[in-house]
Amino acid sequence: MMRYEAMTSFMVMDIVREASRYPNAVHFEIGQPDLQPSPNVCEAFYQAIASHRFSYTESFGLYELREKISHHYLCTYNVKIAPERILLTPGSSGAFLIAYALALKSNGKLGLTDPSYPCYKNFAHFLNIQPIAFNVDKSEAYQLHPDQLRTQEIDALQISSPANPTGNIYTSERLQSLNQYCIEHGISFISDELYHGLVYDGLANTALEFNDNAYVINGFSKYFCMPGARLGWIIVPEYQIRSAEVIAQNLFICPPTLSQYAALFAFDYEYLANVRVEFAKRRDFLYQELSNIFEVENKPQGAFYLWANVSKYCDDSQKFAHKMLQEIQVASAPGIDFGNNQTDKYLRFAYTRNIEEMADGVLRIKRWL
Repeated sequence: MMRYEAMTSFMVMDIVREASRYPNAVHFEIGQPDLQPSPNVCEAFYQAIASHRFSYTESFGLYELREKISHHYLCTYNVKIAPERILLTPGSSGAFLIAYALALKSNGKLGLTDPSYPCYKNFAHFLNIQPIAFNVDKSEAYQLHPDQLRTQEIDALQISSPANPTGNIYTSERLQSLNQYCIEHGISFISDELYHGLVYDGLANTALEFNDNAYVINGFSKYFCMPGARLGWIIVPEYQIRSAEVIAQNLFICPPTLSQYAALFAFDYEYLANVRVEFAKRRDFLYQELSNIFEVENKPQGAFYLWANVSKYCDDSQKFAHKMLQEIQVASAPGIDFGNNQTDKYLRFAYTRNIEEMADGVLRIKRWL
């Protein structure tokens, strides 16, 4: 029996709904880019409509797009991945369901960091999988240490890098050591790499550099600025190709057709470089400003989030977030969405709006406090 009762809702979605009532709200709560995708993507989308591209594709998705993703891994990470191992999905959410279904059995144990993206544990509960939390904090720059894995028996481990909500990146040494531990102990490794490309300090490695059998998840929502296209992908081990196809056929039929044709032109690296530069400027601005108000323990290296400790003002960040929205119309994400590891002390601020809008929000917060 699926444990629906164990699933939790997003507190941030309550904030989003409430913030929509205020026309002058400043939005730090929403984890989606406000930038447009490459003009080539937009043109391809219109052409797909004009060409009546409304039929199903194969369950794995367009082979031509999977070839482009394969080439992306070769150019970016010097890793060769056969297009046959790449499965396109309805958003990265579809990719997580496939990964969990392949890597774990019913009642299996999935290791997750706390804090982390809340849908991970909800996907696990939906599939009758038990999430096992490993606390991470500023002492290790929010990176899981292999020694922590000795404290709990798990069947699969998932990490995210760059991470939501903290913006940290796993060093190559730490990512390699985690993969090595999992290989030696027969633990499946799942890597959420959705924010790759949005990296400002250092480099982000793919788990496939250290573990050819890792399940790697990415998509077009963040770096490629296509959140509404609902298109992600998962790279599966070679021995899981057929099983992945069967699961996809039954769950989704296929990924969105129009989005696939548009995404054929998403790998516009000149345009994407400008996306990265813009988010780096926003990161620098918001980090400087919020560090003067709250405790921001680590400057985020990637993604587009700041993890801010607000406990010197309030011991309940959820109440703090609602009060801040109601009184000055500044919206942020309550930390309790992301786990139980002292998350009631934190708010997540997304720098997904331009600097002028963020400056207005920061000024409101300063005056309010």
